Amino acid sequence: MNRYETVFILHPSLDEEALKANIEKFKGVIENGKGVVENIDLWGKRKLAYDIKKVSEGIYVLVNFNSDPELPKELDRVFRITDTVIRHMIIKLDDK
Repeated sequence: MNRYETVFILHPSLDEEALKANIEKFKGVIENGKGVVENIDLWGKRKLAYDIKKVSEGIYVLVNFNSDPELPKELDRVFRITDTVIRHMIIKLDDK
């Protein structure tokens, strides 16, 4: 298994319930793909460096997880089709 880190930015108009539902959705994608979520860190609402789709701030979430190399491709696909995700990034961490 490889170690990964993903940061995704959700639309700032989400209420607390929708925010938790989105985080659980992505956590479920990782766990259903036989991955293990190590940590979920909600950074909260922050100003973006530049407007994205006429939005100037977003809700940042950091997730650390372990998985097989195929899972990040599926997670990327789910991020892309989810309307509430403004931006996302998945990074493979070094095994140190």
